[in-house]
Amino acid sequence: MQRSMRTLILGAGALGGLIGARLAATGARVSFAVRDRASAERLRQAGFRVSGVGGPVAVPAGDVAALDDVPARPELELVVLATKAQEAMELAPRATRWLTPGGTLLPIQNGAVSRLLTDLLGGERVLGGLSNLGATLHGPGEIEQRNAGHLLIGELSGGISDRATRVRDWLGQGVEVRATGNLSGAIWSKLLINCSVTTLGAIAGRTMRAYVGTPTGRAVFDRAYDEGLSVAFASGARPEKMMVDPIPPGWDGRAASGPEHEAWLARILDAYGDLKPSMLQDFERGRVTEIDFINGYVAELGRRLGVPTPVNAAIVETVHAIEQRRVAPDPELLEPLARAWGGA
Repeated sequence: MQRSMRTLILGAGALGGLIGARLAATGARVSFAVRDRASAERLRQAGFRVSGVGGPVAVPAGDVAALDDVPARPELELVVLATKAQEAMELAPRATRWLTPGGTLLPIQNGAVSRLLTDLLGGERVLGGLSNLGATLHGPGEIEQRNAGHLLIGELSGGISDRATRVRDWLGQGVEVRATGNLSGAIWSKLLINCSVTTLGAIAGRTMRAYVGTPTGRAVFDRAYDEGLSVAFASGARPEKMMVDPIPPGWDGRAASGPEHEAWLARILDAYGDLKPSMLQDFERGRVTEIDFINGYVAELGRRLGVPTPVNAAIVETVHAIEQRRVAPDPELLEPLARAWGGA
């Protein structure tokens, strides 16, 4: 029988709530920390109600507390960071103080959060992770699971450790969890998609299938992807195959035109082409995006490694302009992004 782990999920939104509710439904004990006492009380009253892929689940919220009410003593074996990237970076040092000796912090955000936290806090505390689970929060504790995705976890230093296996088996009682010996490569593979699919769709206010069907949209997709892959290789990473092979056929620093490349792009469209970008939902809700940890990370790392990233840098500027409501999502915003490459 799987040994239990004293677990707290920091954040009880779509992803954190989904993982925690499905784990709790197996009889496992799990606690939650949320932003403030009012949020904690709303969640306690509502409980969790999960629908969609994977079947329905209804469980009490159980042990849920405001961040300021989490006991400041080391008693947890696992803290899952299920917040936005900015909050994860801010709260992670505090969360490590809740961990027992040998306890683990598991960030599951998009972008480079796992790498950044490992550099900040050390690999002995941080187990890297990312999520392919799709979920939508409709209200306090009311979550719709949108796909049959999984968590992917592993050591940023490489290999599959005993703790990765232990965390996989524990959380895997509730949702599918896979361990990989090349998490760094997997993070880059997802980062490449985030940089060229999610952010461009958000800027255009369209699905990938809609914007990539235009000459400008296609050119910006190719250039953003080319830059990201060049930075990945320069950093020493080996991008790992996930939904598609992360290295386009015949790639030599730039996308190679031809039937093989079109077939590769078609596989990406099959996986992501009709999804509404999560960053576009952030725009609609007036939320700060995770752009600085996605294209921003690529641009900053490229600068340090001497790899030009003009398109990714321009994407960051455009997303910030939309956040500040200086412009609105529109396909026409892709035009200056295409010119950014030409001016490199």
